[in-house]
Amino acid sequence: FLFLSLSVEITFLSIDVLITLFFVAVFAGFVDTLVGGGGLITVPSLILAGVPPIMALGTNKLQGCMGTCTSSLMMIRKRKIQWQTVKWMALYAFAGAALGTLTLQVIPSATLSFIIPLILLVIAGYFLFAANIHVNNRPARLNHKVYQRTFIPVIGFYDGFFGPGTGSFFSLAGVALRGQDLLQATAIAKALNFATNIASLLVFITAGSILWSAGLVMMVGQIIGAWLGAHSLFRVPVELLRVLIVLVSLGMLVRYLMEGNFI
Repeated sequence: FLFLSLSVEITFLSIDVLITLFFVAVFAGFVDTLVGGGGLITVPSLILAGVPPIMALGTNKLQGCMGTCTSSLMMIRKRKIQWQTVKWMALYAFAGAALGTLTLQVIPSATLSFIIPLILLVIAGYFLFAANIHVNNRPARLNHKVYQRTFIPVIGFYDGFFGPGTGSFFSLAGVALRGQDLLQATAIAKALNFATNIASLLVFITAGSILWSAGLVMMVGQIIGAWLGAHSLFRVPVELLRVLIVLVSLGMLVRYLMEGNFI
């Protein structure tokens, strides 16, 4: 059944489009590992390729899972995080994301076509104007249990419902609310983002909202991009990447709107 589905979908997306999506995923996986926000690039790319909105979100989760899995495993191998310290946070993030994706399933496609560009604009604005979080040694504002049971599932819900920028939100919350240094917050964010992606992906698969041909091609690109990003962590100017993400995503949004897809 899977191979039959793949053959049908490849006729829907041309080889040229699939190759383009592969390189989009490489770039997105690279910048997502460094600063988050890769979904700002992959979601509009999938929609511009003609993928329906909810299927674009589902396919984005499929390819994004591999990127977060790769970066999470590398963080564990480098001893930047330990499973014992993140397992309960990951569980709360998983639950929040599953609820978010279940909520998404009941929203009409026409409404999603209206909502997605608006959310992308808001998240792009956040990436462009957000305060610099590269400040270490802040005091914790919330104890671990409160943070784990409130902010973690809320961010997880957002990731399940939409997604772009989730890794950055986890990092920002870790620094601002738990007093983590940026490296620690970024490493933990990768594990939490992987948990939310898995939860969301399981719901999307159950609902049949995955374009497997594009997703599998982009998964390979995500592996390469995440590997490159993990080896370049803090060697590339983060602010430069942040501006680049915004410019690319806004450029694709403009094209999306010009093609009349904004209902």
